[in-house]
Amino acid sequence: MAQTAQRTNGNGVHASEASKDELLSFYRDMLLIRRFEERAGQLYGMGLIGGFCHLYIGQEAVVVGLQAALKAGDQMITGYRDHGHMLAQGMDPNAIMAELTGRRDGSSKGKGGSMHMFSIEKAFYGGHGIVGAQVSLGTGLAFANKYRKDGKVCLTFFGDGAANQGQVYESFNMAALWKLPVVYIVENNQYAMGTSIQRSSSETHLYKRGVSFNIPGEEVDGMDVLAVRDAGRRAVEFVRGGNGPILLEMKTYRYRGHSMSDPAKYRTKEEVDEVKTHRDPIDHVKKLITDAGHASEDDLKAIDREIRDIVVKSAEFAQASPEPDPSELMTDIYL
Repeated sequence: MAQTAQRTNGNGVHASEASKDELLSFYRDMLLIRRFEERAGQLYGMGLIGGFCHLYIGQEAVVVGLQAALKAGDQMITGYRDHGHMLAQGMDPNAIMAELTGRRDGSSKGKGGSMHMFSIEKAFYGGHGIVGAQVSLGTGLAFANKYRKDGKVCLTFFGDGAANQGQVYESFNMAALWKLPVVYIVENNQYAMGTSIQRSSSETHLYKRGVSFNIPGEEVDGMDVLAVRDAGRRAVEFVRGGNGPILLEMKTYRYRGHSMSDPAKYRTKEEVDEVKTHRDPIDHVKKLITDAGHASEDDLKAIDREIRDIVVKSAEFAQASPEPDPSELMTDIYL
């Protein structure tokens, strides 16, 4: 891959086509994320989820496509909009929902909540509430991979708002100097909290941000799971080959507010409806499946019912799980 920034075709010129099984797997995984997030939003409205809660609805193709490019043991780390990443990395929906509701059977024993959960078993390293902090941590994971010569790659996700944080560029510099096996992914959903990227960034083409560190970059249609998968495969092969880091900008869009407390008055309903109608990532995969004759509308509805059942059961599991014992306050902390 050339050591420059480049923009890929937004229509998705794919290096390889997807099989029936791949497309159905993508559809299932993306639908699980969306239905899970919809239920999480309902539980938040009922007062069963406290604190902050940032939903991933609309961005599902990014993490599902990139996860498909990984090998077993490759790592993933992200910010606080993290539920979709956990599900894509194979974490149990029951444990995630229990964590959201602060229950003992949660993945972090009910003490991490929406923004701070992880799974060593699934190579998922958070879930981090400090904007941009995970970029330095992901760079550290990549350093450990190179030191151990274990052949692993770390996918390090951050948003367009975090792209303006200084620690991101300190990390870029070290990763490039030491040729670390890290893929940096900017999930550019167009709005950092309530501020559009045009108002917050002097350079709005974020895939160019690594050029001064000799980090190649690529802009990808983050609403097309096949375009994401193919870009992910190229990037992972590049960094695993000892060539140093790479930066992928995923042009995506979130349908809900920045968090559950955000009414999103800074954009019009027409803007959101336009994306939902013409660029929805799940509808895109659905069309690929039906156009190829891989499944009928009834088949896909059956998958949706199955996914809804999984999510309903995860909510029931979470509400039945007991709250942590007060003694847990003094465990798993640095003194």
